[in-house]
Amino acid sequence: MGRKINLLLVDDEEQFLDSMKKQLDARGFNVIPVNRGEKAIEAARKMPVDIALVDLKMPGIDGEQTLRALKKEHQWMEIIILTGHGSIDSALECSRRGAYEYLQKPCNTEELLEVLKEAYKKKVMNKNKLEEKRINEMLKMSGSASSLDILSRLREIDSGLD
Repeated sequence: MGRKINLLLVDDEEQFLDSMKKQLDARGFNVIPVNRGEKAIEAARKMPVDIALVDLKMPGIDGEQTLRALKKEHQWMEIIILTGHGSIDSALECSRRGAYEYLQKPCNTEELLEVLKEAYKKKVMNKNKLEEKRINEMLKMSGSASSLDILSRLREIDSGLD
């Protein structure tokens, strides 16, 4: 099945980290959980990360700083900001700084998968210089509609083009 989608999960709440890791591992992601922005930056230097889910409010360097550092070093990585404090202003600021999307915690798994799918699709398109029309055609051939099937098809496209 080729390599899994590497997903960097950054949150200082251990319980949230654990439950999210379980949910996403079960759906075929390779989740790299870290509890600090600093560790996220280190982890991303050690292995290729496709998508990062980053909590906005953390001790040490916060989500926005983590986002900036990751974006600077990894141009294809898509980053989704998680916010639990209804701090929409900061989340919007993050979007301006290159976050793909922001989600309010706790987020529903289906909604999260949908956003992860779109973020990963964007990463595959940008990295492989594919147009949306082209990638949609490639996805149509797989004839399936669930986020998970689309993610696995995107992963095939991504590995096939490397």
